[in-house]
Amino acid sequence: MARTLIIDPVTRVEGHAKITVHLDDRGDVVDARFHVTEFRGFEAFCEGRHFQEMPTITSRICGICPVSHMIASADAGDRILAVDLPDAALALRRVINLAQIVQSHALSFFYLSSPDLLLGYDGDPAARNILGVARADPEFARRGIRLRQFGQAAIEVLGGKRIHPTWAVPGGVNAPLTQEGRDRILVALPEALQTATDMLDWFKRRLDAHQPDARAFGNMPTLFLGMVAPDGALEHYGGRLRFVDATGAIVADQLTGEAARALIDEATESWTYLKYPYYKPLGYPGGMYRVGPLARLNAASTCGTPLADAELAEFRQLGRGAVLSSFHYHYARLIEIVYGLERIGRMLDDPRILSTDVLARASRNRAEGIGVSEAPRGTLFHHYKVDADGVIRWVDLLIATGQNNLAMNRAILQIARQVVHDGAFTEGTLNRIEAGIRAFDPCLSCSTHAVGAMPLVVELHDADGRIVGRLSRDE
Repeated sequence: MARTLIIDPVTRVEGHAKITVHLDDRGDVVDARFHVTEFRGFEAFCEGRHFQEMPTITSRICGICPVSHMIASADAGDRILAVDLPDAALALRRVINLAQIVQSHALSFFYLSSPDLLLGYDGDPAARNILGVARADPEFARRGIRLRQFGQAAIEVLGGKRIHPTWAVPGGVNAPLTQEGRDRILVALPEALQTATDMLDWFKRRLDAHQPDARAFGNMPTLFLGMVAPDGALEHYGGRLRFVDATGAIVADQLTGEAARALIDEATESWTYLKYPYYKPLGYPGGMYRVGPLARLNAASTCGTPLADAELAEFRQLGRGAVLSSFHYHYARLIEIVYGLERIGRMLDDPRILSTDVLARASRNRAEGIGVSEAPRGTLFHHYKVDADGVIRWVDLLIATGQNNLAMNRAILQIARQVVHDGAFTEGTLNRIEAGIRAFDPCLSCSTHAVGAMPLVVELHDADGRIVGRLSRDE
């Protein structure tokens, strides 16, 4: 008899979701679905606000990656103003965005994924958390916490506070970096970089033991989207976008936000609030692509910093073309931390970053703007349309987690088929399926919104649980 296995909730991710694994009458897996069960619709909150307010408003979308939304929103505002940023403002935005990458990647690796990597997928569920990691290896946990602390402190120095800063604005930033602030970041940099390189070595020593995971965790050909500099080097803000295929060949290059967004369409399914972006020329679902650290390293020609470039060369030995296994998001995340710290140090060593010329002043010059940044989880688009007074009339946020949705569903199906046979499973089996989602490090709260009329069912239950009313809106 056909059965459905339900993992609810998916743990150690940001937001609310469940997984269903569908078995046939022999107990073999026929399908697996990643259901995002929360709905926020943040775009609707923004209509009627002035575009100058948007970086402050959208930094509240998420407490984990507020900087990414602030930067993408300010970038969209720059397009509406039709201005070029002062050099110092561009550099400062890059620094704070990289600090966001460092702190979020540290959170993902140490807090959310290391319980599986250090304690094992079959370990005691009560211990598979950061407290269990701290008991098993106190120094490992301490260094992870300290690494994340570096990124948060750098954000605080630049943006005024660690969470929900309101520092980037259309046209630049609202305060320059002081000498004292620069020194505070630089003095903490050597410890952070040593931790990052040590943790990367720790992970690489364990790669052989994780080969079964690398083969099963979303190991599939897709396109990849990431930001690059004009020379093809890794970039996270202020660059252009590049699509590559599973062989590593460039499909589209040096795309503006507008050009890249025109190549992406979105589909919906009735069983989740998370949309399904896809590469439009290949259709749905054939146009599956991935974003985030794995995609960025596959898209970039180089990192552009010495330690990260040496690691990138070693990383690329994992595949003949692009590195395809989603398990290696963990590996790519650690390389990006090293890169981010190296790049922050390089930019802060340039005395021009202390310039007080950090804001280009203008009024509304365009009716539309698309802003782009590389968030920790991948390419983030903010798209605004405004009226003659600069008031927002239409908003679309294309979130990184949504762009990975097709790949996340494919990954859990692949894992489930590897670990569930004849209907037999253990708690550790189900944790492996969850771990396939954790590899992508999804951030679900900011990624859920609707296209047109989203299918919706509302049920009213009495105190005894009986349904006393039901409303539905079909697809």
